[in-house]
Amino acid sequence: LFLALRNALRYFPPTHHNHLASEFAQELRQYGHIYMYRFCPPVHMRAYPIDQYPCRTPQAASIMLMIMNNLDPAVAQFPQELVTYGGNGQVFSNWAQFRLVMHYLSEMTEEQTLVMYSGHPAGLFPSLPSSPRAIITNGMVIPNYSSREQYEKMFALGVSMYGQMTAGSYCYIGPQGIVHGTMLTVLNAGRRYLGSDDLRGRVLVTSGLGGMSGAQAKAAVIAGCVGVIAEVDATPLRKRHEQGWLMEVTSDIEHCIRRIREAKRSKTPLSLGYHGNVVDLWERLLKEYEMTDELLVDLGSDQTSLHNPFSGGYYPVQLSFQQANQLMATDPAHFKTMVHESLCRQVAAINKLSEAGMFFWDYGNAFLLEAQRAGAAVQKEGGGATEFRYPSYVQHIMGDIFSLGFGPFRWVCTSGDSRDLALTDDIAATVLEEISANVTERVQQQYNDNIRWIREAGKHSMVVGSQARILYSDQKGRVCIALAINKAIADGRVSAPVVISRDHHDVSGTDSPFRETSNVYDGSAFCADMAVQNFVGDAFRGATWVSLHNGGGVGWGEVINGGFGLLLDGSEEAAKRASLMLNWDVSNGVARRCWSGNSNAYETIQRTMKEQRQLRVTMPFPVQDEHVLDRALQG
Repeated sequence: LFLALRNALRYFPPTHHNHLASEFAQELRQYGHIYMYRFCPPVHMRAYPIDQYPCRTPQAASIMLMIMNNLDPAVAQFPQELVTYGGNGQVFSNWAQFRLVMHYLSEMTEEQTLVMYSGHPAGLFPSLPSSPRAIITNGMVIPNYSSREQYEKMFALGVSMYGQMTAGSYCYIGPQGIVHGTMLTVLNAGRRYLGSDDLRGRVLVTSGLGGMSGAQAKAAVIAGCVGVIAEVDATPLRKRHEQGWLMEVTSDIEHCIRRIREAKRSKTPLSLGYHGNVVDLWERLLKEYEMTDELLVDLGSDQTSLHNPFSGGYYPVQLSFQQANQLMATDPAHFKTMVHESLCRQVAAINKLSEAGMFFWDYGNAFLLEAQRAGAAVQKEGGGATEFRYPSYVQHIMGDIFSLGFGPFRWVCTSGDSRDLALTDDIAATVLEEISANVTERVQQQYNDNIRWIREAGKHSMVVGSQARILYSDQKGRVCIALAINKAIADGRVSAPVVISRDHHDVSGTDSPFRETSNVYDGSAFCADMAVQNFVGDAFRGATWVSLHNGGGVGWGEVINGGFGLLLDGSEEAAKRASLMLNWDVSNGVARRCWSGNSNAYETIQRTMKEQRQLRVTMPFPVQDEHVLDRALQG
């Protein structure tokens, strides 16, 4: 307590320490962290048009815009705690840091770089005009100390924080990103597991309707299936229903079973929110199968926040929502035991339904990892360190897409004008239609999915906060879209600069052995060279800001990930930066996946080298005769 308090007070002159110390101590005792609530600004937090920020350079103004979007109450999960999404994914660690960062950005010139240490602004340092205007790191700790227990200690001390992925890198665009990614996951799951992309009458059962997981309801309907999502907390259920993402809500599990059967038979798209514990739902579906021999679920997954299982990320079935909240505060050890028991029950029901014909996958939320730690039957016989009884969605679904170079590319229209967004939508769709004529069938299928998405984006009302859009594109598509948007800014068709970015959950940005790199089988899944190289390479190839994080998705100590923001202002310099940086940002990951033995990545990087004469990638020579290995080892 003493050290945490001293750390917080160093932001202020000694004349204020006596007054602030007792206030900060109370926050620390009550919340386990000093948020400095008194310094939360009274201004309405949102992404204002870029010309309204008091800055000396548009690059700094673009960063301010993105920060304020991440803290917009319409976007952020817990804005008062500076949490954007994922339960604990923060933009900053306290409100003094927010104020100091905004002050530095207002003074920044194009020969300075803002250096950020886990939410703390170390200051403005001299740099080149070609350098990033901000370098962000979150949660970087010595590897042997990258544990959940150490995180809680460091967070309480105010010396580190969990930036998730796009929370601490200022690049979150609301739930639109995960809606699109989930829609693509469900579509490609149907193709792989069910042999069809016509999902009418097919049922997906999952859980979670909070920040990221809330997208599941909307994505299921866009994909055309029946989505049944369990949620224990009434607040996100009500929020998703009011915004139209959940079509129906019920707390009656028997009504839930009836509606599943009706929608399945009529082949009517439906998003149904079950207000209750997902374990109860899985066990009731199993009971129905055992009684009637009718399997009501085709696809299954889970999106509870199991990167944070003992602090509100997962609620055990044995307790009500209120009882669980009380127990996790009063008896954490007993609560942990109940979480483990609940996970074992959940897995037992899933296993039996899977044996009956349901297809289940881990959605990269550490579900199988935590279930394994709980003692549940999720081991894969003869499997490696990253393999379980069920695949992660990267291993079976999205991994092949990453290996083709496709990933979540996004942009934000800094004017705040919906007309600019509509125009950039049309530009992006037109670009993809033009370049899709001479591609392989697998690439063509991904282009078609994304052209359909972007052409229909307006009617799905996905914009929350900034005027932003996301689509999945490969290397060529990203570069061509960025250059076309930059030209539209230069021509005056788009009225203000545009920030381009991506999710860290991408081809190159993340080393995560239980998610993004779970389909890397050469023994390097636990290596983090790719993500670190990506961060460094983006920095000197033209990014406006770059970030590198420990944690994100599957939890602290389980992943290294990074991202970028790049401001397109219509200049030739912006076009040069975008082309150079985006080509690297994708090729880096495809090359790594190629070297690990992925055939899709091998073909993709071969084609890219033919198109870019300066690109030279070390290509693997696969062992063609396995007996060579046997003879050598026996000898």
